[in-house]
Amino acid sequence: MKKILFSCLVVVVVIASIYLLFPEPFDRFNPLIEQEYVYVEVQNEPTDDNGRYKYREQGVTESGETKRVVFTTSIRLDQGTLLKVLAKATYTEEYKLINEDEMP
Repeated sequence: MKKILFSCLVVVVVIASIYLLFPEPFDRFNPLIEQEYVYVEVQNEPTDDNGRYKYREQGVTESGETKRVVFTTSIRLDQGTLLKVLAKATYTEEYKLINEDEMP
């Protein structure tokens, strides 16, 4: 009985640790989080992500709530570029370049 309880505890600790260290991949599978559009103006410099450009930006939802999104691109975006990002927490499914008049 003690071995089973200890094994369960170890599994829970490992899964929780992985989630805390790498939350972005797990957001896409969380059924409690809804997808929503986040409007982003690129402000930060990207980091290298295996030949892609990885951006971590703050954006605004249509309801005015501030959200952090993480996305990668194959091209480097200029500062001030406006994007409409379909996000589920920090996981980004797609993004689209937009004009200033499309911002909320």
